[in-house]
Amino acid sequence: MKKYLSIACLLSVSVLVNSCSRNPVSGKKQVVLMSEAQEIAMGKEADPQIVAQFGLYPDSAIQRFIRQKGSEMAAISHRPKIAYEFKVLDSDVLNAFATPGGYVYFTRGILAHFNSEADFAGVLGHEIGHITARHSVTQQRNAILGQIGIIATAVINPELGQFAQQASQGLGLLFLKFGRDAERESDRLGVEYSTKIGYDASQMAEFFNTLKRKSGDEANSIPTFMSTHPDPGERNQTVAKLATEWKQKLNVTNPQVNRNSYLKRIEGIIYGEDPRQGFVEANVFYHPELKFQFPIPTGWAALNSPQSVQMAPKDGKALMLMTLAPGKTLQEAATAVLQRYNLQALESREVNVNGFNALSIVADQKADPQQQQQQQQQQPVRTLSYLIQQGGNIYHFVGVSTPPDFNAYMTAFSQTMQNFKELKDPAKLNKKPERVRIKTVVSDGTLDQVLKANKVSSTRLEEMAILNGMKLTDRVTKGSLVKVIQD
Repeated sequence: MKKYLSIACLLSVSVLVNSCSRNPVSGKKQVVLMSEAQEIAMGKEADPQIVAQFGLYPDSAIQRFIRQKGSEMAAISHRPKIAYEFKVLDSDVLNAFATPGGYVYFTRGILAHFNSEADFAGVLGHEIGHITARHSVTQQRNAILGQIGIIATAVINPELGQFAQQASQGLGLLFLKFGRDAERESDRLGVEYSTKIGYDASQMAEFFNTLKRKSGDEANSIPTFMSTHPDPGERNQTVAKLATEWKQKLNVTNPQVNRNSYLKRIEGIIYGEDPRQGFVEANVFYHPELKFQFPIPTGWAALNSPQSVQMAPKDGKALMLMTLAPGKTLQEAATAVLQRYNLQALESREVNVNGFNALSIVADQKADPQQQQQQQQQQPVRTLSYLIQQGGNIYHFVGVSTPPDFNAYMTAFSQTMQNFKELKDPAKLNKKPERVRIKTVVSDGTLDQVLKANKVSSTRLEEMAILNGMKLTDRVTKGSLVKVIQD
C-alpha cells in the first residue's frame, strides 16, 4: 500500500510541476491547472452566453470607442498577444468585469457614471489587469466561486444554487470573487496601464467615491464592481500615490483627463431601465414590446435581462424566474422544461390565466446520478411552474424553494403567475427611456443651482450629483458641462 501511495504522490507532484508557469505580471512561478489555450477557450465559451444574457448596447460609436481604447491599452499590457475583445452590455447595472482569455465588458450603466476618459481608462486598466495577472485562472485553480447572488440583495440559498446556475446559462464566471490582494494588484495595473497610454490615473481614485455613493442604492444588480474591493478610502490614497509615482517614472508632464470629450461621447446614452425591454413600477413588471404585465412580490428584488426576469426575496430562500419556453404547444413546452431542469412532475393541471391557456406543474428536481453523494447532503428542490400561452409565445414562470420552505412561498409564486395579463395601458405601452443629456452651464454657481436651473426635480438632486461625480455644494463655472437626465 505504501508503495502505491508513493507512486500516486510522485504522479501528483509530477502533474503540479508540469502545471507550473510564470505569472506574466509578477514573473513568479505559480501552480495553474489550466493552460493559456484552455483559459482562452473558457472566455470564448462564456462570451456568447454573456451577450445573450444582457445584450449589446446598440450604439456603434460607443462600441468602437471601447474597442479602440481597449486595444490601445492591451498592446502595452503584460499580455499583448492575446486577442482581446471589449464590449458594452445593454444593462443599467453599474458594473465592469473581465473573464479569462481577454474578454472585457462594461455596462452602459457604468459608462453613464464616468465623467472623463481618464475615469474610464483607469477602470479599463483594472479589468485588463485581472486578465494579465491571470486572476480568474487562479480563482479557478482554488475553486473559489462566489455564491451565486443573481440579485445582489438576495444571496441565493446554496440548495438553490444548482438550479440558479442552470437558469443563468452557466454564467458562473460572472460571480468569481477576487481576493483583496488581487484587487490591489489590478488597481496598480490600472494605474500603470492608463498612465502608459497618456491618462491621469489619479482620476480612477475619484471614481471610487462615485461607486461608494452609488452602491447604497443599487438594489437590483448582479455583484458589482465594488463587491470585493478594498475600502474606497484606502484605495483613493493608494491609487493617488501610485499615479504620482508612475507619472514621475514615465516623465508624463501633461496627463489627459478629457472630461468634455467623454461627456459629449455619452450624450443620449440610456439611463436606467430601457422600457422597451421591460421595466418595473410599483412592484409590477411591464413589457411594452411583448404587451404583458405581472406583479412582483412585495419586498423582492428583481433583475431584468433579455433572456429572463429574475426575482428573489432578501432572505434568499426562494427564487422565481420568467423566461420564454421552447415548443409550439403547452405540452411540448412542459416536456422541454422538465427535461432542461431535470424535474419530476408531482402534479399537473390545465388552468386559465386571465384568458390565456396555461399549465400548472408542481415538480421536484431529480438527483443527478453523477452527484448522488452531494445531492444526499443537500435538500431537494421543489418547483411551481406556470406555462402560459400568449399568441405565438409560451412564457415559463418557475418558483423554486426547498420542500420545507415551499409552502411559505407558494402564495407569492401563485399570485405572480396567476396575475399575468395583457398590457393595455397606453402610458405603459408608450413609455420612453430616460437618457443622459449634456448641458452647458450658463452662469457660475453651485451644482445645486445649475441642476435646478435645468429643471431637475428636488427628489433627484442627490442622484444627479452622484452621476456628475460631484457634491451639490461644489462650484461650477460658466461654460462647463454637466449631466442631467431627460427623456
